[in-house]
Amino acid sequence: IIAMKDGTIQREGTLKDFQRSECQLFEHWKTLMNRQDQELEKETVMERKAPEPSQGLPRAMSSRDGLLLDEDEEEEEAAESEEDDNLSSVLHQRAKIPWRACTKYLSSAGVLLLSLLVFSQLLKHMVLVAIDYWLAKWTDSALVLSPATRNCSLSQECALDQSVYAMVFTVLCSLGIALCLVTSVTVEWTGLKVAKRLHRSLLNRIILAPMRFFETTPLGSILNRFSSDCNTIDQHIPSTLECLSRSTLLCVSALTVISYVTPVFLVALLPLAVVCYFIQKYFRVASRDLQQLDDTTQLPLLSHFAETVEGLTTIRAFRYEARFQQKLLEYTDSNNIASLFLTAANRWLEVRMEYIGACVVLIAAATSISNSLHRELSAGLVGLGLTYALMVSNYLNWMVRNLADMEIQLGAVKRIHTLLKTEAESYEGLLAPSLIPKNWPDQGKIQIQNLSVRYDSSLKPVLKHVNALIAPGQKIGICGRTGSGKSSFSLAFFRMVDMFEGRIIIDGIDIAKLPLHTLRSRLSIILQDPVLFSGTIRFNLDPEKKCSDSTLWEALEIAQLKLVVKALPGGLDAIITEGGENFSQGQRQLFCLARAFVRKTSIFIMDEATASIDMATENILQKVVMTAFADRTVVTIAHRVHTILSADLVMVLKRGAILEFDKPEKLLSQKDSVFASFVRADK
Repeated sequence: IIAMKDGTIQREGTLKDFQRSECQLFEHWKTLMNRQDQELEKETVMERKAPEPSQGLPRAMSSRDGLLLDEDEEEEEAAESEEDDNLSSVLHQRAKIPWRACTKYLSSAGVLLLSLLVFSQLLKHMVLVAIDYWLAKWTDSALVLSPATRNCSLSQECALDQSVYAMVFTVLCSLGIALCLVTSVTVEWTGLKVAKRLHRSLLNRIILAPMRFFETTPLGSILNRFSSDCNTIDQHIPSTLECLSRSTLLCVSALTVISYVTPVFLVALLPLAVVCYFIQKYFRVASRDLQQLDDTTQLPLLSHFAETVEGLTTIRAFRYEARFQQKLLEYTDSNNIASLFLTAANRWLEVRMEYIGACVVLIAAATSISNSLHRELSAGLVGLGLTYALMVSNYLNWMVRNLADMEIQLGAVKRIHTLLKTEAESYEGLLAPSLIPKNWPDQGKIQIQNLSVRYDSSLKPVLKHVNALIAPGQKIGICGRTGSGKSSFSLAFFRMVDMFEGRIIIDGIDIAKLPLHTLRSRLSIILQDPVLFSGTIRFNLDPEKKCSDSTLWEALEIAQLKLVVKALPGGLDAIITEGGENFSQGQRQLFCLARAFVRKTSIFIMDEATASIDMATENILQKVVMTAFADRTVVTIAHRVHTILSADLVMVLKRGAILEFDKPEKLLSQKDSVFASFVRADK
């Protein structure tokens, strides 16, 4: 056994050595072990007293086995039918394009920017078609005919004046370049504006979300919304949207030109469109699932690689290199299989789009040749139609693939909008800030009237009809077993839980009528796990920069941290790392105590603040509370019952209700009191 104190080894040896030489330390360990044994014994007794299920119940029910079997079969059939309906509904939903998410994305850009985007895209492709049409017309006009046919004597006189064609072609090309630039800028501008607006809305909603949201939503899910999903909206959706609109408009332009050159092509266009629709519908579902499979198999691969690099010394020490290498190869194979199938699906689509494109070329060529034989159709227009027909397969392929990518990426918009539906806390109160005294609460009188509290409207109450009166300056201790409602009691003061019945009145004002920011800024609390932020000691003690240095040093002296801070380079400007890792657990808690003293609030709450610190720091904490906070109302939620023996009043909670509420001396004098049993068990 190694015993440590102040970062140094105090003594080491066996348990018998400590028993002989360190009697006081050994007795302290013995007390802690006895306390743990008693708690374990109580839990064992409670488990034994729990009612066991009756052994005769199955026998009594056996006479109805036949009837129950029939009912079970009917229920199974109904369940199977319902599952089939649900499956078909899910498949139908998966095959649908998420138009709602697309609408939400585009609406976030604003009407003006969205109109500019649509107009520039349409105008750009109209100009591109006009350029190709003008080239076809120019080609037809440039056919060199014999001088006799053109009724001119010199070939120079028969030469075509190309200046007009060149000038129009130059103007169209310049306009096309300008529109391409405008379109690209508009797309990027749209993506930037949408990303900023969604990120700002999401951040505001998360900041204003109630505490229940953070308890029920995994932290990783929230971080993914801000990292992965925001990155998708910012980086990927704009480029995919631009590619999708370009390939779609190019495909429509090609089919329009072919139909203009040979109107008979419209007859064959309908069946080709139907075939293309079913192919893209089938491909999109498979592509989305394969993309998700690729993402899910990539995450274990990256995690395993990072963990291997981090623990490489341990792996080599145990000679587990081959085992981790094999695991890495397995994860790589799984990810490669998913990626291979995704590539195969893209090739599957490409082959079928090539078939449709070949049909388009065949029909366009046949109809063009037929029309040129039966009516005058210029060679330039025939060449224009065939040129566009050759590109249809490529346009269709990219249109479907971009549509599938857009569908996957719009899932990020959908997930963010789901979080945006989170109901925010009511920060606005019924009382205007001007009606609230600046020094409220100045006395610290607390009236709790028929208070009932729950964490959510769908959950049972955790506090039931609690009534109490706390006079100004009183020290109140609250104790009870796990789940009795102690922490919920402290959360009720800050309106972090749903107070659906009753009220808490502090110095004559109902806290439910106060603006939330005002309420929380006028009370102080120390939690079981101390909270320190990365920054200077000055910032952690006084984030709002309202106090002088002398006040901060006074607070540190009261918390017995003055010498510690003075020894640091920079003093009050010394840096605290993230979470206060450069200080011990007890010192962090004392910093929180100093911060509470600086705030000068008349009500001070300690929620099991001594549960995770050593006995010496606990004694300092108790001494400061009794001296520096002597004129303030202190509510202490106790993990160790002996810490509230000096309190003015003790409240014992059980299953959300007050079981006992009186002076500790009076409760200890009653042998059958629950508080007395807690004290006896804590010795």
